[in-house]
Amino acid sequence: MRKLLLVAAATLAAGPALATGLEIEMGGGVSGTVVIDLFEDVAPQHVERITTLAEEGAYDGVVFHRVIDGFMAQTGDVEFGVAEGDLSQAGTGGSDLPDLPAEFSELPFDRGTVGMARASDPDSANSQFFIMFAPAPHLDGQYTVVGEVTSGMDVIDTVARGDGPSGAVAEPDLMERVTVTE
Repeated sequence: MRKLLLVAAATLAAGPALATGLEIEMGGGVSGTVVIDLFEDVAPQHVERITTLAEEGAYDGVVFHRVIDGFMAQTGDVEFGVAEGDLSQAGTGGSDLPDLPAEFSELPFDRGTVGMARASDPDSANSQFFIMFAPAPHLDGQYTVVGEVTSGMDVIDTVARGDGPSGAVAEPDLMERVTVTE
């Protein structure tokens, strides 16, 4: 019994366990729910950031500002990507939290993989993430994998595509509500 109490006390002292996923209710021209399993064992700092922002409601109403057909859909700019605001700078912002160090892994970027967006500096991920439409082996080991879509990839497939090589979306769809799941 004493050993069990010590383990329980150590667990409580370590703080709350990281959540294991997200549920995204889509909005704009897309309806449906996307469920993401987060890999806290692979990228604990990035998963903690995403769940913190989701719990604060920072992702609610944020658009998919960059969507490239056959490649990926990017969202998560909690600074400049809120649907009700001026979207002219969407994709250039992040949260007011510091950037994260890279947590690269051996996991591949396949269809449904969720990765953290970043600038050219590998240690510049903050709040933005992307969901893969198709495999992209050139990203393997270059970007942090944070999870995978386990349900609702058909919903992601209907997100409005952007124009040109940048994939900027003129009339973007959005994450209406993002909830952390256990």
